[in-house]
Amino acid sequence: MILNKENFVNMLSSSCHLLDENIDELGKIDAKFGDGDHGVTMSKISGIIKKCINNWKNESVYQFFDNMGEEIMDVNGGSAGPLYGTFFQGLGEGAEDAEEIDNKVFKKMILSSLENMQMITKAKVGDKTMMDTLIPAAECAKESCSELPDCIKEIVNAACQGAENSKNYPSKFGRARFFKDETIGYMDAGAMSLSLIFKGFSEGIKK
Repeated sequence: MILNKENFVNMLSSSCHLLDENIDELGKIDAKFGDGDHGVTMSKISGIIKKCINNWKNESVYQFFDNMGEEIMDVNGGSAGPLYGTFFQGLGEGAEDAEEIDNKVFKKMILSSLENMQMITKAKVGDKTMMDTLIPAAECAKESCSELPDCIKEIVNAACQGAENSKNYPSKFGRARFFKDETIGYMDAGAMSLSLIFKGFSEGIKK
């Protein structure tokens, strides 16, 4: 399978649908120990993604993700804008020189997004951040021998399990870090929002 523009549009549209369905829940989770604005911020990011999809004409996959990431960077609302902008630009950089997006290139996109994120955050698995979702996804991408679309399903499952596992850790970043062990038992809002984006990839590729 080769991913084309229509595939990416369906994947990102599904991600936005899941984000929009869970805006209130993301806000409630973030309000428990954080600023409480993650739901609002992700709503803004979802809006930018949908706008960029509608405006996507002849740009390459790299150009599309790079431009979208740049717009998301400017979203007001704590660190989510810069983090998600970096994530999406990393996806684009992984596809920069590719003529076709096959499973090898898609895996490179995921790994590139992690490399980009690691330039701006030191968070690791167990720190209760969106990296609890992204790092397992990237590790799965590195190890997967499957072709598309099975490769995407494996990566998404790893991402969602990573987000679920964030419930087991105390927060070490942001305002939530002051609550320490009180945060155990709750999923990190950033880990959840990124898992919804990944889940959208899996649901969108079925269309």
